[in-house]
Amino acid sequence: MSRNVGIGLTIFTVLCCACPGLVMCVFGGMIGAGVPLTTSLNDVSTSQTLPASYGIGLICLSIVLILIPIIVGFVTLRNKKPVVDESVVVPPA
Repeated sequence: MSRNVGIGLTIFTVLCCACPGLVMCVFGGMIGAGVPLTTSLNDVSTSQTLPASYGIGLICLSIVLILIPIIVGFVTLRNKKPVVDESVVVPPA
């Protein structure tokens, strides 16, 4: 795999996983802290407080989503050792 493909995969996973993971982490922190979620429809405002376990679950899921691009970047962009063919006999110098 070429280096350009590795960089492209890393950027793709950052956009698809890490960015939503960061947003989920913020909302998970707010829900875990007990901040009520307020919605409004047709000038009618409603407020709802979710259990803290929902916030902890969102934080855990967001950590997994943030770790995915780090792992993909490490696997695709690391320097691989060259493969040595041991079947070729090299005479001593």
